[in-house]
Formats: sequence, C-alpha cells, structure tokens
Amino acid sequence: MLAIVALAPQAMAGQKDAMASSLDPPIVIGHRGASGERPEHTLASYDLAIDEGADFIEPDLVLTSDNVFIARHENDITGTTDVADRPEFAARKATRVIDGETHVGWFTEDFTLAELKTLRAKERLPQLRPANTAYDGKFQIPTLAEVIGLAKRRSRETGRTIGLYPETKHPGYFASIGKPMERRLVAELKAAGWDSAGAPVFIQSFEIGNLKLLHALTRIRLIQLMDGRGGPADQPSLRYAAMIAPAGLRTVAAYAWGIGVDKDMVDRGGGAPTSLVADAHAAGLRVHVWTFRAENYFLPPSLRIGADPAARGNVGEAIRRQLALGIDGFFTDFPLLGAQARDAYRGRGR
Repeated sequence: MLAIVALAPQAMAGQKDAMASSLDPPIVIGHRGASGERPEHTLASYDLAIDEGADFIEPDLVLTSDNVFIARHENDITGTTDVADRPEFAARKATRVIDGETHVGWFTEDFTLAELKTLRAKERLPQLRPANTAYDGKFQIPTLAEVIGLAKRRSRETGRTIGLYPETKHPGYFASIGKPMERRLVAELKAAGWDSAGAPVFIQSFEIGNLKLLHALTRIRLIQLMDGRGGPADQPSLRYAAMIAPAGLRTVAAYAWGIGVDKDMVDRGGGAPTSLVADAHAAGLRVHVWTFRAENYFLPPSLRIGADPAARGNVGEAIRRQLALGIDGFFTDFPLLGAQARDAYRGRGR
C-alpha cells in the first residue's frame, strides 16, 4: 500500500474525488455480500462484492451469548451453518418464539463467539445456487469487527469508500432476553470512527422502536425497512401499508433518513409503477429497494430467460426500470450485474 505522504497533491485530490463518487446515488449494495456467488454473510462474499463494484456491503447483525455482533441473516443458524452436523452441539437444539413465529433449531444467543467460530458457513439456497455449495465448509462466521476491518482495508486498496449497511435483526427479541443492541452497535461503530451523518454507514431495521432509540444515540443515517405485507414486529397494530401513505412517510421522516422497501412495492414488473418513490422523496426520504436477484425464480415472467428457475434472466432490465423511477440505491445478490446496470444507466444521462 502506498503511503499517503507519497502522493502528489493532484493524486490526493483525485483519490478523494474517487472515494466521494463511490457514495453518490444511486448506490449498489452487496446484499449479504455477493450472495449469488458465495455463501452469504462470509468475508469471501463481502470481498467479492467489493471486487464487483458494490458501494456498500450489508451485514445482518445478531448477538452471541457473550454479546459479540456477528453477521448472520437470522439468529437461527440451522440453515446457514453446519451446526446440525456437529454432535457436540446437538443438545443446543431449541424451540424459540421470535417475533410471533416458532422456530426450531440452533440459535446464536446460545453460543459463545469461540464456539461459533468452530462452525462453517454453507449455502442457504442450494437448489437455486448449486455452484455455491462448492464453498460449503470453507468459511467462518465473521464478526462485525471483521467486516468493518475488511471494508476499511479494501477502501485503502481500491481508493473507493466501501460503506457498511448493517441491519439489526430482531432487536426487540434480543432486548427481551437481556441483550439490547442499540448502545453496543453505536459504540462499536463509533470506535471505528463512524458516528456522523457523513459516515459511510446506514443502519437499517424493520422495527420502529429500535430506530427511534438509535436516532437518539447517533447521527448515523437510519433506514426504516418495510415489506409489502405485515407490519413492524414491535408495533403489530401498525401496517407497513399505512407507513407508506404520505402521512405515514412524514412520520417516518422524523427519525429516519430513508426507507428500504421490497422492490415490488415500487414496480412489480407488470402494469403501472406505484407512486412510492415520488411520495417518499416528497417527505424528504431517500429510497433503497431490495432485493434484485438474477435467477428466473425471482424475476417477473417478462424478464425470465428459459424455463429453468435457477437460470439467470434479465435482472439488468429490472434494475434499469427502477432506476428510471428515481430510486436512490438498491440491494442485489449480484453486485457485478448491479454495478453494470447502474453504470449503464448513469452513462445514458451524460
């Protein structure tokens, strides 16, 4: 790595410009890394996402028994690790009710970090992504600290700012078992030098109370996640459908910088798009959508190529349509395809 002092002023200015431009909207967010090509939430998946042009990498965060943040899609690790095949942990199998749903399996809060580090990740969608199973058993579960370290190291190496887009998973549940997330997360991000509205970080959550508490603790930008159905687990009487109405969006804007919504809430790929992007912008909110996946299984019929559900369809066109509607960023399991579609769209406007 070249020392900063060895760079000429012109080179330093160019480097700063490049680092700033990587955060210009619309941003490409590596969903659980490059999870279409590597097992999700592994350092290998995040690293590949960066290589492929992702501006942000997304670790979903859960806690261990010794209160360390690790990157897993859920605290139930049955389907994403080899824990079920480890006889030494057979007695840890448990039944939990999380956000009103019963889960049977193995849960991160029952393991120390040292124990979890003995496990190995595996592909969560083997039927759709059989090539990824070649990497089963090769990668550990990363900590948040390791993901931060990766983002910082790759920022130095690439000259781009690689941002972090963590999601707090089931924060209400973790609080109910004596493991509140908010202050721990803010402290860890602050230790990394990230505690301002200009930090290359977004914190996202489907819950409201979690974000409101974070709003009181940090200036980091917050994203209210919403689905096309249901409502936040911590306010079950409230529906996401009401939250995306103009009055609901104005309420969200009091504590969040933006919203993260299912892409089908913007455009289902058939018929007229909704007014959600325009409505959110009118309320002062940015819009990031999730999740663009390349497989036919996840695409509307008009964008599928062939009959094989696991074959890749025209995900680039799906992304282009939503970029044309004014989204400010998007999550994708295939950051290379996402970056190519975004860059092609930007090029048309020049």
